[in-house]
Amino acid sequence: MVSPLKRSWSPRGQTPIARTSLNHHQRLNLFGALLVSPCMRRVRLTVYSYQCSLGSVHAIAFLNHLLRLIPGQIVLVWDNHKIHACPQTQEFIGKHRHRLHVYHFPTYAPELNPVEFVWTQVSEHHAGFAPHNMKELCQRIRSGVSRTRISKKRLLVCLKSSGLSWK
Repeated sequence: MVSPLKRSWSPRGQTPIARTSLNHHQRLNLFGALLVSPCMRRVRLTVYSYQCSLGSVHAIAFLNHLLRLIPGQIVLVWDNHKIHACPQTQEFIGKHRHRLHVYHFPTYAPELNPVEFVWTQVSEHHAGFAPHNMKELCQRIRSGVSRTRISKKRLLVCLKSSGLSWK
């Protein structure tokens, strides 16, 4: 995630400038999952963050995290990102087929993915903020994730906004 600028101010006729020492290659990449109990009594958010480009190694680390975190069967529904479909990730899923049941959202349908609504909330939290360094960006994004994580109401809104049936 990079910091989106939504509003700014400048004198009429002049382009607003937000100064930051981050370049476009500095970003925080996130893996996230909404953990929903079968009857929707409990909803939790788990997030992993990386300051590098994501690959299958990171996807596998996140899946390992989910396997340790959740006892029993896991129904995983995720998008068709290339790191989800790469051979290493598919091999890992194959080894854990007894616990991991994987389904994919249709291609180009982010509106069906509830985690996309989490990222929207996190982006809203740090919109208009121009971080001066990577530490500031990380702190701001982590506070946005925490704000969303601690609110069951926010998490339920993410689930309901996707329009999917959760029964």
